Amino acid sequence: MNPVLVPLKRLFDWRVRGVRVIELVSVVCLAAVMVSVYIVKTAAARESTEISKIEREISENAKRVRLLRAEATRLEQPARLEALSRQLGLEPVKVQRRADEEGLAKIAAEHQPPAPAVTPEVPVATAAVPAAYVPAKSTASASVQASGQEGQP
Repeated sequence: MNPVLVPLKRLFDWRVRGVRVIELVSVVCLAAVMVSVYIVKTAAARESTEISKIEREISENAKRVRLLRAEATRLEQPARLEALSRQLGLEPVKVQRRADEEGLAKIAAEHQPPAPAVTPEVPVATAAVPAAYVPAKSTASASVQASGQEGQP
């Protein structure tokens, strides 16, 4: 007999309590395959329900989009907008009211909000403050204030 086949024949003939070891190994492998197939099947069923849920949401969203587009089309009808503008007293823009690029700066200058009112500064009483805490005025600001030419060059 071939020297390689002798250990293999011994493995197939080896018995534990009257059952061949190869049969025990095959039953364990078969059980492992059955458990793995069951796990894969349940995972696939779970994914299938998730897919059907997402497809249902997609179809609901598509229906909502169609309804919103129909509503927008109805709201943007020229006849409806014209009737609403008549109710509000609106009229088309006159040709004289249109502005080109150069005229926009002029229009913006005309519609500037008024400047905020300037509140006068309240003089600070320095008599109560000790001399060590009174800040010294800079010579440049003192000479400008003394000459009275604050805004002139």
